[in-house]
Amino acid sequence: MPTSKIIYKGELRTEAVHLFSNNKIITDAPLDNQGKAEAFSPTDLVATALVSCMFTIIGIKARDSDFSIENASATATKIMTDKPRKIKEIIIEFDFANHNYSEKEKKLIENSAKTCPVALSLAKDIKQTLVFNF
Repeated sequence: MPTSKIIYKGELRTEAVHLFSNNKIITDAPLDNQGKAEAFSPTDLVATALVSCMFTIIGIKARDSDFSIENASATATKIMTDKPRKIKEIIIEFDFANHNYSEKEKKLIENSAKTCPVALSLAKDIKQTLVFNF
């Protein structure tokens, strides 16, 4: 069964509908690629999906190990190359500062992030730089 339906809306914009929940995501081309940057660009969503996937896997492992990551946050920075135009690097900075984790829990968090399905699916030439602030 399909996961989503994507409609090209014109002016370098798309609307993606998640078929199970009917939630929608709008994408817009970035300013440096003839767009208006009024929404996430498709490559922004790649970086965002990577962080979301990492948090999902970390959350599963934390729950299974009886600790919480609630209210942790992260920022994603996407670095592009021009020729060819593609993602060169994604820098993710996690903030777990409001938690007091053991060394074992910190290691579990770090390993979980590095082994999420999106991280493992991205091309090997996309550098993934992870910073964990505990």
